[in-house]
Amino acid sequence: MDSRISKFFKAPKRRQDRGTRKRRGTSILTYWTLRYFLILFAALSIVIGVALYGIRETALDNRYRTAGMLGQEVADRVNNRDGTLTIPGNLNEILDDRMALFNMNLDVCLLVADPEGNALFTRPQMTEAQIQQKLDPRPRSGEPEYQLIRTPIMENGQEIGGVYISQFRKTPVYSSNELILFVVVFVALALSGWLTIYLLARKLSRPIRRVAESARQIRNGRYDVDLDIETGERELGELVDSFRGMAGRLRQLEEWRELSLAGVTHELKTPVTSIKGLVMAVRDDVVTGEEAKEFLDIALQESGRMERMVADLLDYNAFSSGNVAVRRDRLDLKLLVSEIVYQWRLPHESDSIEIDYDFPREMVYTTGDALRIQQIVVNLLNNGMQAAHPDRPLHLHVAIREADGRIGVEITDNGAGIDEQDRDYVFERYFRSEQKKRVTRGLGLGLTYSRLLARAQGGELKLQGSGPSGTTFALELPRQP
Repeated sequence: MDSRISKFFKAPKRRQDRGTRKRRGTSILTYWTLRYFLILFAALSIVIGVALYGIRETALDNRYRTAGMLGQEVADRVNNRDGTLTIPGNLNEILDDRMALFNMNLDVCLLVADPEGNALFTRPQMTEAQIQQKLDPRPRSGEPEYQLIRTPIMENGQEIGGVYISQFRKTPVYSSNELILFVVVFVALALSGWLTIYLLARKLSRPIRRVAESARQIRNGRYDVDLDIETGERELGELVDSFRGMAGRLRQLEEWRELSLAGVTHELKTPVTSIKGLVMAVRDDVVTGEEAKEFLDIALQESGRMERMVADLLDYNAFSSGNVAVRRDRLDLKLLVSEIVYQWRLPHESDSIEIDYDFPREMVYTTGDALRIQQIVVNLLNNGMQAAHPDRPLHLHVAIREADGRIGVEITDNGAGIDEQDRDYVFERYFRSEQKKRVTRGLGLGLTYSRLLARAQGGELKLQGSGPSGTTFALELPRQP
């Protein structure tokens, strides 16, 4: 018998198929740190690239303006104000000073020419072919190699010559110090961003790693986990608190499972032992006559009690596995509850049980399964009878209430009530309070099974209230117009 009953409580076997095998993935710290760093690197690269491009264009524009200013100064110095051009003897020294002042590179070529294009002055010295190339730069790829700035020399509104400055476009516009500064800033920003992301990711991943480690402990059957984690993030705090509560709940359920297995085995073994002893006494002629008949009657009662307990266990497991169908019929709830209470009272007419009703005057309809509703109501009535107070006669109050589109069937007894520490667990499977264990034998599945039946019909079964003066259970069902 022990081996058969233990099948109902055996913990589910852990299985690992090919689709659920443990895979070694990347840690959240490495995963997000690497991705954030790549995103940061790409963003910084784009920003630095745009900045360098802007600086380059600005530098080229400044070089163009500077060359124009230099060309204008040279035009003023070679103009004699009488329509002729004269090259000063110290023009090279002046150009050296200006190039040093304007920080112009040595790739700048300067040409002073008359209106016919004849070269009057070149810096550096150039051949005729070189002069023509500078005056007419042609692109070799997609962009001209040289930037030509022409400044006309004017006198009395007439052009008497021109100053031509040609500078190489591809000459670097950044100094080595500037490039080093850019590299240092880029590396500093990248490292500081990576360090910030790393520290944040590590701070966020630490409680998650602790929770994952605790989950592995629970999976291995160790429910006494210690999650002493303090975190300022609300979401992580809620995760830790929820997991801590879940771990405590699982530990409690595991303890109940072990105790329930022992309790169910004991509850089923006790009537078997009694039946065996009674039948053996009759067989061995230890008792005879009327006493033998009484022993057989007791054996039949014990067998009936055991049959009910096994039926409860089988019904619960069948319903939990989804093998029980629930009908959806339109029912007259007043008529149905009245018939259920009447049928339940027939075998208890000899008991001093007082029952009163509080039903609405109008007809009340619901949608559900009459047989399942009967099972729930009969179980609640039986619980009320078992909770009877020894110092006062049993009184049961059956009421039907309507609220918010729902119908509630309330059953109230005047028994001793449910202890406060047991009220949160009355619907747990195999739970039986110490008080009920002393009164009657059972498996602790009645309320659990009743709640499953109520929810299968779109309703709910609740403990409305309990105290020294009695207990109220409420069966809520959907209202049907």
